Formats: sequence, C-alpha cells, structure tokens
Amino acid sequence: MQKTFFMIKPEIVAARTQRCGEILAMVNADGFRITELALRRLARPTVAEFYAEHHGKPFYDNLLEYITSGPVICAGLEREDAVGRLRALIGATDPAKAAAGTIRARFGTSLTQNAVHASAGRADAERELALIFGR
Repeated sequence: MQKTFFMIKPEIVAARTQRCGEILAMVNADGFRITELALRRLARPTVAEFYAEHHGKPFYDNLLEYITSGPVICAGLEREDAVGRLRALIGATDPAKAAAGTIRARFGTSLTQNAVHASAGRADAERELALIFGR
C-alpha cells in the first residue's frame, strides 16, 4: 500500500455545501482508504514550506494568500499506486483542461481555484503528510 496527501481547498470548504462530501465520496469510491482527516486553517509559514518548490514564481504569493484564506480539509490516503491514482482522479490543474468526471472538472472553477491538491510524487507525499500531520 502506498500513502499520499490530499487537500480540499478553501473555496470548496467555504461554500458550505455538500461538495466536500461528494469529493470525499469520489475518493472513497476509487478505492482509497482515508487514514487521516482534519479540517484545518493552515498558517502562512506552514503553507510557505508546503509550496516551497514554487518560491520565486509569479503566482507564489497569491497561492499562499489563497490557501491561508480559510479552512481546508486535509487527508492522508492509502491504496496501491495511491499517488498516480489520485492524480488521475483529480484531473489536470486547469479545470477547463481536466477530463470529464474528474474532481477538478466537476468542482474547479479556474486555474487558481481548482478545488483540490494532491501530492505530485511519492517524495512529495511523504513530505506533505509529515508537514500537515506531524510525522
């Protein structure tokens, strides 16, 4: 079994609709086991460390502002090929380019507000899980 990190972003959580439940149901239906789940408002230093690979890019400051703008749902997930399967389930970063039926195609509204985050690789998953859940 492989572990990965998943986050439902602030605009989905702030909407206070059933969308969070629908997203988690999609994850569960795809064979993921939720091993950790938390509603958190992440501090700016944590988010800066989380997105450190983007430091210096034009969108970095806006990304930090966006992720810290409200609570997020953080999840530790587990299944075979968890990283790859979750990346396929969420779809392309730009919801307009995401395949039909993916999380971002269904719930994302823009390149910036694309509903969810998923670890890009195994090393990222380990780092993100440790940062958010304190391993």
